[in-house]
Amino acid sequence: MVWLLTAMGRHATQFLFVGVFIGLALPGLADFFRPLLAPSVVLLLFAALLRVNWDAMSLYIRRPGVAALLTVWLLLFCPLVTWLLMKLVPVPQSLNAAVILMAAAPPILGSASIAMILKLDGALVVIGALLATLLTPLTVPPVALQLLGLQLDIGLSEFMLRLGLVVVIAFIGALIVRRFASPEKLAARAQLLDGIVVMIMLIFAIAIMDGVTYAAFERPGIVALWALAAFIANPLLQLLGILAFSWLGLRKALSVGLLSGNCNMGLLLAALPAERDADVLLFFAVAQLPMYMLPIVMVPLYRRLLNRELAAS
Repeated sequence: MVWLLTAMGRHATQFLFVGVFIGLALPGLADFFRPLLAPSVVLLLFAALLRVNWDAMSLYIRRPGVAALLTVWLLLFCPLVTWLLMKLVPVPQSLNAAVILMAAAPPILGSASIAMILKLDGALVVIGALLATLLTPLTVPPVALQLLGLQLDIGLSEFMLRLGLVVVIAFIGALIVRRFASPEKLAARAQLLDGIVVMIMLIFAIAIMDGVTYAAFERPGIVALWALAAFIANPLLQLLGILAFSWLGLRKALSVGLLSGNCNMGLLLAALPAERDADVLLFFAVAQLPMYMLPIVMVPLYRRLLNRELAAS
């Protein structure tokens, strides 16, 4: 098992790419993996906290200006810019609402683990993802109401309590491990930790694809259009994030881009109205495809860009 996890960490992007197709080919596995989704969120954050540089994280906390700007960008500017762009594109109303809600959602907590795999600024990604997630109950309902006229019901206290438990459990677990394992030992097992992250994300990929395969057979045109929109929206949001924070330097800007495009739409499922549009939910599932498939393209590109920046400096 250790050998398998290490191999998965060494070839993380390839396994993530294949994992999506496993979810599409074997939709029956979704029921089996669904109970593991909640603990998987904790494990993803826990693994990211083991890999990230805590000194770099504390620096962002002591100098919160960048983190504050990043949070405003993720929760306010991203949905506003997306809303403006969507006004220029003639698409079905359900797709319009789904894309804007995607942009309004916070980054997936797993983005911290993806940042580790892509050799980006994991500390910035952890801080940005956590702050945006914790503030989601305060920002998403008014944004959805103003931009879409959609009334979302997010129980603030219960939502914050659940998210707080995820963060606290992951941090305590990471503190305990770091108490007995030196940074050097953790660094030596980086590929093993990445393999654990990949395994957890594969569980997500298989579970979230539940229903997509059947929809693809019944409504292939809609699924194809939704997938096309997802593969445009995700990298476009990433590009906008990179450009908006290019003043931080390439590595940090790429990290902001990663946060901007990989959005946690699952957090919004419980907040949608009872008469929620099934096509919006379908987009939330299909939008996972670029999250798992794009990293295999991004790794060699980012490696060249970062090596070029390092050589220039």
